[in-house]
Amino acid sequence: MDTWHKMRLKLYSTCLFFLALDCSVAMGSDVENHLDMGRDFLARGQLQDALSHYHAAVEGDPNNYLTYFKRGTVYLALGKAKFALLDFGKVLELKPDFTAARYQRGVVLMKQASIEDARKELYNVYIANGDFSREAYDLYSKLDGLAYDIELATYYQENNDYESGINSLDRLIEHCPWAPSLREQRSQLYLSSGNVQHAIMDLRTATKLQADDTDGHYKLSTIYYSIGEVSESLKEIRECLKLDPDHKLCHTHYKIVKKIDRLIVDSQSALNIKDFSSSIQFAKKILDLEKDTQNIRFLALEKLCRSYQHTDELSLSLKYCSDALEISQTPDLYCLRAEGYIANSMFDEAIRDFEHALHIDQEHRQANEGLKKAKNLQKQAERKDYYKILNVKRTATKQEIIKAYRKAAQQWHPDNFQGEAKKNAEKKFIEIASAKEVLTNPEKREQFDRGIDPLDPESGRHQQDGFNPFQQFHQFHGSPFTFKFNFN
Repeated sequence: MDTWHKMRLKLYSTCLFFLALDCSVAMGSDVENHLDMGRDFLARGQLQDALSHYHAAVEGDPNNYLTYFKRGTVYLALGKAKFALLDFGKVLELKPDFTAARYQRGVVLMKQASIEDARKELYNVYIANGDFSREAYDLYSKLDGLAYDIELATYYQENNDYESGINSLDRLIEHCPWAPSLREQRSQLYLSSGNVQHAIMDLRTATKLQADDTDGHYKLSTIYYSIGEVSESLKEIRECLKLDPDHKLCHTHYKIVKKIDRLIVDSQSALNIKDFSSSIQFAKKILDLEKDTQNIRFLALEKLCRSYQHTDELSLSLKYCSDALEISQTPDLYCLRAEGYIANSMFDEAIRDFEHALHIDQEHRQANEGLKKAKNLQKQAERKDYYKILNVKRTATKQEIIKAYRKAAQQWHPDNFQGEAKKNAEKKFIEIASAKEVLTNPEKREQFDRGIDPLDPESGRHQQDGFNPFQQFHQFHGSPFTFKFNFN
């Protein structure tokens, strides 16, 4: 090899060295910049921004144990214990005598209820007799008590002592808030004791503590479905399928929940636009699909109760209201059935239901107002009932009332009678005309339905407009009769 060629190779090698040195300096400067930015965001409490810069710093210098440690502390602040453990583990891999990282690992393991692993890490920190030695000893001394409470909670659960089991888990979770298994166990105890909302809260927290927890979302969906919260059930089962589209249990449950949710929405929408026939149809499909889950059936029965009140089949409204009340006694439903009783002129039963509603909620506005109305109607029925006079239901339309009036007026017109019967017919005819006047006038009918007779002499409104029952009859018919009736 000639001298010139050797010189060229040496020069090339020197260039490569300085190029690498320049890159290292630039990379080091870049890492320091990310670390400075991370510290700045951390001081301002902007944890996600700080985490982004620590990510970049780790990528720029993957052998710097301090960078991993700083990122691990941010993970801890964000509650991401799994990633914090990985970073602290990497720190100890790079620098095994870094006590701060070992202590933090012990803290995280204890909060996750990994008692034996936490015991090992905290003991090593304590015997090192350096930084964090006292803190490590304080936590180490609590581990035996936590281990005992874990065994105790399981014992109580196996013996169906739900309250004692929950109390043990309360103490545990105070020291081990990042242990999903403890949350799941307490959730099950809450469910067994009938406290569904607390069970949901624990299970939701457990699901957040674990990545890709399909089983947690499935459990949440089934619990929500069991208490009749179908839309929430649908959200949770969709989360399960997002994580695992082939999850067999979630897929099967999803098909059921989706159908029920659609029918509930359709039934309510029809009810909102007063399409009672369609609302009934959708609600009955829910009952056909769901034979077992009572709180789902309750939703359908309540809609049937409400919808049938606006049909000619009021007896079915009362039936479905009663079926729903066997599942859940709510003040709203008692009031709904009471209105059905009122429509059937069953005032004693209506009063009883409004009183049941008030026993549940003394401040329930509809029950308080309904009770007053039912009592007024009961008193009114003892005196005069315009609906009975015309033999129509309380839900009758104006056209039905006019038709009934014409039929009754023709039957009881005094010209059709002689002698003593004529006097009775005159009295009956006046009642018929009075009933027609009240029930075809929206304002007067509304008053009557509240238990106030607008034609009662005590109200000062009786015959204010020169009311003449025969004049009204002739306006509708054009009378062939020559009967004249004079009022005193």
